[in-house]
Amino acid sequence: MNIPYELALGWRYTRAGRATRRNGFISFISGVSMLGIALGVAALIIVLSVMNGFQRDVRDRMLSVVPHIEIFAPGGSAMPDPARTMAEARRNREVLGAAPFVASQALLARGEDMKGVMVRGIDPALEPQVTDLAQTLRDSALTQLVPGQFRVLLGHELARALGVDVGDMVTLVAPAGQVTPAGVVPRYKQLTVAGTFSSGHYEYDAALVFLHIDDAERIFRLEGPTGVRLKLQDLHRAPEVAQELAQTLSGSLLIRDWTQQNRTWFAAVQMEKRMMFIILTLIVAVAAFNLVSTLVMAVTDKRADIAILRTLGASPRSIMGVFMVQGALVGVIGTFSGLVLGLAVALNIDVIVPALERLFHARFLPQDIYLISKMPSDPQSGDIVPIVLISLVLAFVATLYPSWRASRMNPAEALRYE
Repeated sequence: MNIPYELALGWRYTRAGRATRRNGFISFISGVSMLGIALGVAALIIVLSVMNGFQRDVRDRMLSVVPHIEIFAPGGSAMPDPARTMAEARRNREVLGAAPFVASQALLARGEDMKGVMVRGIDPALEPQVTDLAQTLRDSALTQLVPGQFRVLLGHELARALGVDVGDMVTLVAPAGQVTPAGVVPRYKQLTVAGTFSSGHYEYDAALVFLHIDDAERIFRLEGPTGVRLKLQDLHRAPEVAQELAQTLSGSLLIRDWTQQNRTWFAAVQMEKRMMFIILTLIVAVAAFNLVSTLVMAVTDKRADIAILRTLGASPRSIMGVFMVQGALVGVIGTFSGLVLGLAVALNIDVIVPALERLFHARFLPQDIYLISKMPSDPQSGDIVPIVLISLVLAFVATLYPSWRASRMNPAEALRYE
C-alpha cells in the first residue's frame, strides 16, 4: 500500500528528534504540548462526569422522597374531592400510582431541643405506589403507622439531632394555635417514635417526619388530604404530564412537578457545569496552541528539508500538508491519551477517592454540605464526544499558520545559509 509522502514525513518529524541533540528541545516542546492536551481532555471528562454523577445521585435520592407530580389545593386547605382527583389522574397513561397526603410545617421538641420539621401525613397502603422510600419501608416501618395511635417516623439525622430512639416520646407543636381567654396558645401533641428512615439525602433525613394521614388531619384540623402525589413511568416527562393534567382535572387545583420544586438547585448545577466546561476548554486551547511554537521551531529546523523537497518538485500544498500532519498527530495522540486517562479515572472514581481520603485523612464530601457522602461519576457520551471533537479542532487550527508559513518558504533563501 502506497502511503502519501506527506503523511510519512509528518509522522517521521513527529517521532524524530528524541535521540538527536539538535532536535531534542523541539521534541520536548512537542511532548509538553501533547501532555497538556491529554491532561486538559482528561480533566474535562473527569469533572463533567463527576458533576453528572452528582446531579444524578442527588436527583435519584430526592425523588425517593419527592413525587414526580404533586396536585394540591390552593392555600394548603383540604382538597374538595381527592378520590375523584386520583381517579382522573390515573386515566393518564403516564401515571403509575397516586396517593393522598397532608403536608405542613411544625416544630418537633424533645426536652430542650427543638427542630423545625416538614410533616407529611401519608396513607401507608398507597404511599409505596408513589415514592421509592415508602416502597422500601412498606413491610417494616410503615406498618407501625396506625391511625389513632399517633406514631411517627423520623429521618435518621433528625432522630440523631434530637437524641431519640424507637419508643421515645416527642412533642409536635402545630403552627396554628388555639384561642383561649389567655390569648392564642400553641397546640401540642405527644407522638411516639415508631421508627427512623434514611433516604440518603441529608436535607430530608434532617427535617422530614411521616405520620398516618388520619392523625395528620386531626392534628392540623383538616377535613381531608391537602393534595395528591403521582408517580410517572418517565420522570423526564413530568412537565408535559403536568400540563396535560392541568387540562383534564376537575376543580381549582395547583399542579407542580419535581423539576419546579428544585428548579433553582438544578439551574445552579447546570450553570456550574457550563462554566467548568468553558474554563477547562480554555486549558485545552492553551495546550493546543502550544503546537504553534512547536511547529514554528520545527519549520525553522527543517528549512533545508523544505528547500530540497521544493527543489524536487513538491508543491506548497504538500509542504503545508507535511507540517499539518505533524501537528495533527500531536493533537490526536494527546486527545485520545486524555480520553483513555479521563475514562479510566471517571469509571473508577469510587475506588480512587476513598483511597485518597484514607491517604490524606480527609473527607472530600461532608454530607451536611454536599447532600451526598460519596463521589459519584456518570460519563456521558453527550459530553465526551464534544470534548474530543473540540480538542481535535483546536489542534488542527493551531497547525494552520505554521504550516502555511512553511509552504511559503523560498528554497533559495532556505539553502543560502546551509
